[in-house]
Amino acid sequence: MKNDKNIQPSPTSLSKAERCGMIAFALAVMLAAVNLRLATVPLTLFLMLCAMAPFSPRIGFFFPVISRGHTAMPVVALTFDDGPDPVTTPRLLELLGKYHVPATFFVIGGRAAVYPHLVRAIIAQGHEVGNHSFHHNRYRMFCQPRLLEHEITATQRVLAPLGIVPLAFRPPIGITTPFMGKVLAARNLVAVNFSCRAFDGGNRRIGRLAKMILSHVKPDDIVLLHDSIPGPGQPIGQWLGEIEKILQGLSEKELTPVSLSRLIGRPVMHRRV
Repeated sequence: MKNDKNIQPSPTSLSKAERCGMIAFALAVMLAAVNLRLATVPLTLFLMLCAMAPFSPRIGFFFPVISRGHTAMPVVALTFDDGPDPVTTPRLLELLGKYHVPATFFVIGGRAAVYPHLVRAIIAQGHEVGNHSFHHNRYRMFCQPRLLEHEITATQRVLAPLGIVPLAFRPPIGITTPFMGKVLAARNLVAVNFSCRAFDGGNRRIGRLAKMILSHVKPDDIVLLHDSIPGPGQPIGQWLGEIEKILQGLSEKELTPVSLSRLIGRPVMHRRV
């Protein structure tokens, strides 16, 4: 299943940010001839856009970001962030196996280092694994390119002895920054975010998880879910029940879960023999 729309452009291609910046500058020059105060308007709008863009997972403002497929088929991809976890991962794998549903696990490197047997179990059951940083630091690493680089490479190193080379990176919370694209490109990684989520706060709010997903999911969506212990007062069984409702609901909506690599038309990981 080829998906040309999701193939990254050449390094010489201008990003959306660069194109918008050039347009803003050109408008500022033209407006300056009329009124210097007016010249600040496009530049101010551009700076505001740069400030908001990192928190919009689907925009790909600073560099190309994959957030959905373009297969034109009734398929979706399920992705689970923040694992592996000794309590949730085995039971989640069992549930996915029951319904014969493939998934992609964007794992935290620090957790993969502690629970390598769970990563092996994920792979053994035919699922895919991506890089989700080493510590899942939500904000600090996005202000420090060297820290971001360490977070990514440390996770790659942890997964390498397990026979896995991730080719996809999901930023924590989907936040992107101008320098992230260069860091990923240098390591042959592509950013993969999502187009459908339940705003569950990393399983801290699971009461309406299935309802939120099923009311918004569409063909070619990349669905964001989490492989982590639910918040206080929310039993594991309740979370699993919500995931099962999603699996059943997708079938009722005639949407078939497929692997992320199939949905986006490019490999998510390589296996080392």
